[in-house]
Amino acid sequence: MDENMNIEAVSWESHTYFMGFDWAKDHHEIVVVNREGQVVLEMEIEHNAGGWHQLREKLVNLAGSDLSVVATAIETTCGPAVEQLLELGCSVYPLNPKAAQRYRDRKAPSGSKTDRLDALSFADALRTDGHAWRQLKPEDPTVQELRLICRDEVQLIGQRTALVNQLRQAL
Repeated sequence: MDENMNIEAVSWESHTYFMGFDWAKDHHEIVVVNREGQVVLEMEIEHNAGGWHQLREKLVNLAGSDLSVVATAIETTCGPAVEQLLELGCSVYPLNPKAAQRYRDRKAPSGSKTDRLDALSFADALRTDGHAWRQLKPEDPTVQELRLICRDEVQLIGQRTALVNQLRQAL
């Protein structure tokens, strides 16, 4: 397990960069702003090892080796993207989907929606309002393992049920 997974909540004042992270299944749109709200990094990464390595390199070039100074807003509280961000050492702040829509509306009242606009609005919302948001803390490794086992059990039960139904239909 990466030592960054054991980070404690970081004080709000220590954040110098604010990353908006619009996630998707196969790629992610990223916008990083500084304390003044200027965009200092824009990129899209693939959801694979190469993409995450590329993000780490860009963030280290921007912020240095301690990535806890990068506060990240993302529209979920769990999943592979959140786990990767926590492993990078970023401070992660989940964003409620309804609140995300409101922040998006502030940036584009016309209702237009793009991945870049989402990432930018998340980053700026975190910069201006994030001091009141709850920071995610990494899960205990035992809890992570239990979550994976439970997910696998649910999938296996579904497969068993499907096979029993196929067998009954065949008989």
